[in-house]
Amino acid sequence: MHFTTLFTYAIAASTTGWAAYVLEDDYMDGDFFSKFSFWETEDPTHGFVAYQNQSAATEQKLIESTSNQVNLLVDSTYKTPNGRPSVRLTSNKIYQSGLVIIDVAHMPGSICGAWPAFWTVGPDWPNQGEIDIIEGVNDQAMNKMTLHTGPGCSIGNNNAFSGSLETTTCDVSGESNVGCQIEASGGATYGTSFNAAGGGVYAMDWTSKSIAIYFFPRGSIPSDVTGNSPNPSSWGQPVAHFSGGCDISSAFTNQQLVFDTTFCGDWAGKVWGESCAAKTGKTCEEWVANNPKEFKEAYWTINSLKVYQNGGGSSEPEPSAAPSSYAPPNSVPQSAPPSSAGQSSFQTVSVAPSSTGGWLPLPTSSDAVSSAPMSSYAPAPSNPAVSSYAPAPSSPPEVSTPAESSPGGWPGASPTWGGGPPPWESGGWGQHENRDGSYAVGIPAQHYRQHARHLRAHKMRRAGMH
Repeated sequence: MHFTTLFTYAIAASTTGWAAYVLEDDYMDGDFFSKFSFWETEDPTHGFVAYQNQSAATEQKLIESTSNQVNLLVDSTYKTPNGRPSVRLTSNKIYQSGLVIIDVAHMPGSICGAWPAFWTVGPDWPNQGEIDIIEGVNDQAMNKMTLHTGPGCSIGNNNAFSGSLETTTCDVSGESNVGCQIEASGGATYGTSFNAAGGGVYAMDWTSKSIAIYFFPRGSIPSDVTGNSPNPSSWGQPVAHFSGGCDISSAFTNQQLVFDTTFCGDWAGKVWGESCAAKTGKTCEEWVANNPKEFKEAYWTINSLKVYQNGGGSSEPEPSAAPSSYAPPNSVPQSAPPSSAGQSSFQTVSVAPSSTGGWLPLPTSSDAVSSAPMSSYAPAPSNPAVSSYAPAPSSPPEVSTPAESSPGGWPGASPTWGGGPPPWESGGWGQHENRDGSYAVGIPAQHYRQHARHLRAHKMRRAGMH
């Protein structure tokens, strides 16, 4: 396997989304509210709400924070004929892709008149898109996840999600601006039932090709979700997966995170007659204005909010060119293998370009190539010298071909490897002889046995033995 072949193999693996996510923003680290702007003007969804600035919200105790929790409340004390006081927060940070993970202990309950949401939106709505991660109105029981876009965006049922596909047209000009919507089909995913179960975690994985939303109820949250090395490929089926007739990379740009709780308006008010009119005997605005105690449960309690990037960009990066400093030697000095190389198994690792021009080790078995995530492999720095590549994992798969039988012996230490032992001595890389007698470095372990058999047969034919 020459370097060109190895590089092609590396690109194929790197474009499957194996590269590990890197934490970009931890919103609970420091002053949560300094990372958001408070909406102070009229509600663009025409809600019966009075959004408060930070000073007023603090005075009215509509916002609270500790070192590990944040509360966003609405007024539940006074009658409010001009709209119920609440807050709407918009992140100061803007994103072009990423993995958003939020741990919510409590969200506004399934309350007639309430319309809570955690979502993202671009400043030029709808042309820069909107992603509704958690959203519902009135006495709704299940979460509704929705995309809103400009013209030319729709989704299909790709059988890649557990929710129920409600609508397929994301364009706001179609289907009365419902957007393309997937409703959770089971579990305590929203409102009162969500709170009764202790809340849970939502994760939105937004790449250039699709948008997936995962939900994990309290008690069933994978350890990597709450750690700093999340790996969506290990999470199973998402509750929603948006893909199909939509260029995600152009339909969703310059997104900011948003929390809000509004009332009535374009959605909660529009569907008021489906159940809440009969329950309350009032119009939506009358109910919200005159029944403050009904909204004691209309608050958010956030345990954690983090945003990750895949190598600083999309989780499905375009392959980068090989670093100019990488030049596998055509000829490597020969020496007898060190005593430690006489073991009956060894591991080799090849490399894949990351989205930042750096490199990542590839999996080292055929099973790993098809399914294993890359999150367990340490990324190397951007455009590194060969000597800076990360060593292979400490528990390599067994390979029956002994190291000492590798053709031509093993090269020794040289300045090429930073003056120290070469990677193959420490179990990091392998090397092999090409037909022309040159050496290549980084052959994947799963190809070694095939290559060794071929080379032995070639030498036997050349010696007239076969």
